[in-house]
Amino acid sequence: MIKPQPHQLIILAFLLSFSHTNVVVSARLFPNVSSFLPAHAPLGGAWDAFRNLTGCHRGENYDGLANLKSYFERFGYFPHAPPSNFSDEFDDALESAIKTYQKNFNLNVTGVLDDATLQQIVLPRCGVADIINGTTTMNAGKQNETASFSKPRFHTVAHFALFPGNPRWPEGTEELTYAFNPGNDLSNTVKGVFASAFARWAEVTSLTFRETASYFNADIRIGFFSGDHGDGEPFDGSLGTLAHAFSPTNGRFHLDADEDWVVSGDVTQSALSSAVDLESVAVHEIGHLLGLGHSSVEEAVMFPTISSRRKKVVLAQDDIEGIQFLYGSNPNFNGSTVTSAPERDTSDGGRCLTCVGSSWSVFTLLTFSTLYFTLL
Repeated sequence: MIKPQPHQLIILAFLLSFSHTNVVVSARLFPNVSSFLPAHAPLGGAWDAFRNLTGCHRGENYDGLANLKSYFERFGYFPHAPPSNFSDEFDDALESAIKTYQKNFNLNVTGVLDDATLQQIVLPRCGVADIINGTTTMNAGKQNETASFSKPRFHTVAHFALFPGNPRWPEGTEELTYAFNPGNDLSNTVKGVFASAFARWAEVTSLTFRETASYFNADIRIGFFSGDHGDGEPFDGSLGTLAHAFSPTNGRFHLDADEDWVVSGDVTQSALSSAVDLESVAVHEIGHLLGLGHSSVEEAVMFPTISSRRKKVVLAQDDIEGIQFLYGSNPNFNGSTVTSAPERDTSDGGRCLTCVGSSWSVFTLLTFSTLYFTLL
């Protein structure tokens, strides 16, 4: 039997790795949804059942509180509690979590599940946690208030916040490339929405963004996925967590393929009650990719939640101050935002592999190469 050459093993391992990590997912993308459902269709979301908890307060047991505790744990408000231990008791820990949540979202701090609090909780939102390692990026983190979980790790300036350790793309970075998961087979129209989202950040900073066809070599890798997709942050269906992105220099940007994404047209006039504006979510997640955490400023694109049938793409002053703190200002920025599409590179070559690539891919390649060689 002829032994394969080392370069053949690497190619085989690459193909195996690609096939296991890039399952084809058909995202729900609508250019115009006005004809799909009648007007005022009932709105249903992943967390709608929480509406039944209105009025719940400390000292009682209520069916469904265990699920609410899991929600708070997911977004950092119960950082040390194992989900298996959650009960339906409205205990001191839940009251404390609710108060921290209410402060973060500019609500009356009562510790009670009032109507306004639950209306905020059930909104679609970003999957990135509000509190990381016990420290919130939002209102409750100001003046080094940390919800009594651990020592402060978030650096806050004005209202905006940065991730722990203040990660950013390396000093001197002028251009970042981005690419789309080939398994999604996105149209040029959909890709153009992301180009516009990147352009909004490029208008106010020294960074530029360029599309490349080389997915594994790109600085930023974008894909639509359903449910558990291997990064420890599973999606939950319509109108739950819409998307999530990782801090620099990870580069992963994932969107829930089960959402009803509106690509163009006036999303605010959509007859589809679950319609989500793609560009609005893209602009928010790009902020995370560049190093911004969540903001308590409701007008900011870095605010964690967004209602269905709403468009929110214009950077607020808080967003601009945050990104310019990290990367400086675009010398051509005059204080207003005008979107222009960045350069697209659809060649197969793209850029050379950067240090931020994906270490898991190298490990997978080595593992498959070793396994294949052993079996020969």
